[in-house]
Amino acid sequence: MTLRYISQGDEVDKIGIITLNGYFNYGNRLQNYALQETLKSFGYEVETVLVDDRRLDMSTSEVIAKKLNILKEESLSGTFRIISKKLKDRLNQEAIAKRTKLFKDFTNRYISESKYKVTQKGLDEEYERTYSFFVAGSDQIWNPKYVNLPEIYFLTFTEKKKRIAYAASFGISNIPSEFKERYIEYLNGMNYISLREGDGAKIVEDLTGNKVPVLLDPSLLLNKQQWLDISKKPDNIADNMKGKYLLTYFVEGMDKKTEKEIKKTADRLNLPIINMGDINDKEGYISGPSQFIWYINNCSVLCTDSFHGTAFSILLQTPFIVYKRAGANSIYSRIDTLLDKFDLNSRKIENIKDDKDFLKVDFTHTVAILKSERKRAEDYLKVALK
Repeated sequence: MTLRYISQGDEVDKIGIITLNGYFNYGNRLQNYALQETLKSFGYEVETVLVDDRRLDMSTSEVIAKKLNILKEESLSGTFRIISKKLKDRLNQEAIAKRTKLFKDFTNRYISESKYKVTQKGLDEEYERTYSFFVAGSDQIWNPKYVNLPEIYFLTFTEKKKRIAYAASFGISNIPSEFKERYIEYLNGMNYISLREGDGAKIVEDLTGNKVPVLLDPSLLLNKQQWLDISKKPDNIADNMKGKYLLTYFVEGMDKKTEKEIKKTADRLNLPIINMGDINDKEGYISGPSQFIWYINNCSVLCTDSFHGTAFSILLQTPFIVYKRAGANSIYSRIDTLLDKFDLNSRKIENIKDDKDFLKVDFTHTVAILKSERKRAEDYLKVALK
């Protein structure tokens, strides 16, 4: 990204990022960091403004119930049952605590967060005035199933000229009818909008009549070396393991058939398996965002159903295989957009014919695509931040 020149003595403008907060999702933490660093490259001071999106009329039990409904509606009920059972086991509680600490350590070290929060009442006027712009994104900030107060993520707490969305995601293909009227109002209240997926751009066009650009996820705006600079080798991995293991990262978890097929392939390739999303594999599970990058960069191949697992494989030029999550078409659509953009649909499991296909990927053409797409993102931000 191009640096914006600021003369000595000039006051640096400030940008507030609004995104999903938390200490459990690799993609969320890494895209947050990437957007922060990208905006800083334009010469701005940048921090993530924390969000408390509890409705004032919601009890704690209602908030929890909504989160559980998300799991069920997104076909994650199986995962929920597994987590519920595992939480009863003290060893797994310890593993979750260690993993959460790695996420918090990463956030404290690399992401600048505000000391105050935006709530249903808005953002204190004194704080709001200190920001020149607010940028909403990326991640599924506009998914009505994920957030209690979508208006916060449409930046309604500030004036229109400060409202920018970068690669926002709805995470669904259609807006439920009960939200459409509000979403039309919120979308029309934005000053600049860009989406992460084609499905999202279609939603905006259907609701407002406006065509908006589909831009790279923030994680792809940083180059490989920038990510390697903040990667970290897991403490329990030997140096001689580099390039000698098959990595799996399934957000939904593997079904028995997939697990069996991957094990057979790993045995044929003589590769041990590290499962980064499986709490039963403590070695892989107790990993933070920095270890996530290291694992993907140093594996022989990644098997995944994750958007960000796929994105980082492309960026780091690591062989990868994409598996579809059962009953999660809206989730797969964002991976489709990514694979289409980089002409890598050959990496879907149904297109893999033998072990040679499993390990061999031609990334030569992706370099030019990344360069072109980063330029589009830069041009968009240059205009939006005027």
